[in-house]
Amino acid sequence: MPAPVISPAERDYITQGIESDCRADGRNRLEYRQLVLETGTLSQTNGSARCRLGESDVLVGVKVEIGEIEQGQRDQGRIVCNVECSPSASQQFEGRGADDLNNSLTLSLDRLFSGPQSGLDLSKLCIVPGQQCWVIYVDAIVMDCAGNLFDCIVMAVRAALFDTRIPRTELHDLGDGEYEFEVVDDVEDAVAITGWDSLPISVTLYKIGDRYILDPTILEELSSDVTLTVGINKNGNTCGIQKGAGGSIEPSLLTEMIQTASMVGKSLIQQLDAKLIADDQAVQEKKMRGEPIQKLGFFAAVI
Repeated sequence: MPAPVISPAERDYITQGIESDCRADGRNRLEYRQLVLETGTLSQTNGSARCRLGESDVLVGVKVEIGEIEQGQRDQGRIVCNVECSPSASQQFEGRGADDLNNSLTLSLDRLFSGPQSGLDLSKLCIVPGQQCWVIYVDAIVMDCAGNLFDCIVMAVRAALFDTRIPRTELHDLGDGEYEFEVVDDVEDAVAITGWDSLPISVTLYKIGDRYILDPTILEELSSDVTLTVGINKNGNTCGIQKGAGGSIEPSLLTEMIQTASMVGKSLIQQLDAKLIADDQAVQEKKMRGEPIQKLGFFAAVI
């Protein structure tokens, strides 16, 4: 299926609107579309979340399994990421049309969450040093694609990892360097991932003309000359930078874009974390009172 195209007249209209800080949908250059997020949407996983950013829609499930420790990582577990674009998300994804995008998104997600820049203490995932550990499998499925897809995926993954609970293990020393462990089946004893709040989000800026914007629509993406994706943690620190498309960015503008990403990302994380924690506390209080937990059909407004 051919890629979507945009006419010169549409591109000029979008560019002039951004120059005047008034986009086609009424937002300013640094304004997000409506963000909808809900955790605990999949019952057969260790953690899950669904994120809807504008019309972009992503569902993430997390499973934790016991695996062998990789060579060179004596006391660490690991995160394995995978992204799949549903053929129903876009006509471009029919057949094998999404293969390249799936690989690109998976690699970008893996770079953001699998290294020390993720902020996670992977040593907490170790069960038996040098032998076995917890492996966190993160699977994201794109159900609708309407712009700013990677940022939407990252927010969904971060929320799903917040929701993830890892079974508690009991380690027994048999002597002579031999160990055995037992997995406690009680879900009430499962624990959250240590350091989840240090996980970064991504802020992707799209340069259109001489300006840049956040959270573009599909037509705005088609009008952009170059993209800059910046990983930002809760302290506003930069965890990674990736340039996309074939255009160029002047050094002074590059510095400004990174500073903008840091400011926006730090504020967004504070809002997301406050809402996630508040919603989780409300659920726990209902459980203690024996009240039923009602999900809102994936439509729990965050911002």
